[in-house]
Amino acid sequence: MTNDPLGFSGVDVTRDGHVAIVTFVRPPHNFADLALIEAIGAAFAAADADREVRAIVLQSEGKVFCAGADLVNANPVAAERTEGERNPFYVAAAKLFAVETPVVAAIQGAAVGAGLGLALVADFRVASPEAKFVANFVQIGFHPGFGISAVLERVIGRQRALLMNLTGRRIRAEQAETWGLADAVVPADRLRAEALSLAKEIAAGAPLAVGSTRETMRGDLFALVQSQTDHELAEQAWLQKTDDFAEGVRAVSERRPGNFTGT
Repeated sequence: MTNDPLGFSGVDVTRDGHVAIVTFVRPPHNFADLALIEAIGAAFAAADADREVRAIVLQSEGKVFCAGADLVNANPVAAERTEGERNPFYVAAAKLFAVETPVVAAIQGAAVGAGLGLALVADFRVASPEAKFVANFVQIGFHPGFGISAVLERVIGRQRALLMNLTGRRIRAEQAETWGLADAVVPADRLRAEALSLAKEIAAGAPLAVGSTRETMRGDLFALVQSQTDHELAEQAWLQKTDDFAEGVRAVSERRPGNFTGT
């Protein structure tokens, strides 16, 4: 593949052997919005449809892997919906978990909020020492989204997932590796090479057997995330009307801790 052969918005796709390398570029923070998530989904779907692609590397440009959704200027879950209509952002997010090709993510910096959710789409995460994983929703008066309230505990266990979601604590690369949130921590200058190496190791296996085994072990994730994002959105909808959410958004824009009142 050549760079961006199918015209994905903000996403480049290249090929190295049987590995598709999907790189998203949204400087400076790589915020996740509907267009980006749909573009990554389209790149995943193209990889799934290509019999020569047996693994995917997901990576981004810049110092931040993905700083989440821009809740201050362009909140993708605040769009008006009719009764029973699913939020388009979460529809696109859930579809990422339906990818049939194994995914290795290269995490070079912060994976925050929806950025953490995007990292959790991958089967494996290779991180640089500068990486940090953050579920900071309660720190802005919000409920976790992107399926994080269901998927995170599948990766690191319920207690650790509860700790991350209730405190918003930053989990740095070394601790993330201990917890299993990162599968390897390597120097920044080797990050992409190591992620590609792991993807090639997966791609070297018999593709039908790899696909069958992966389906057995994580084939329910799409349905799980689809159901969970419906619940997450319902919780986010009423929380967005609270004083604490308004204060949390102000606090983020002013780079200070929130002063919450429980209203």
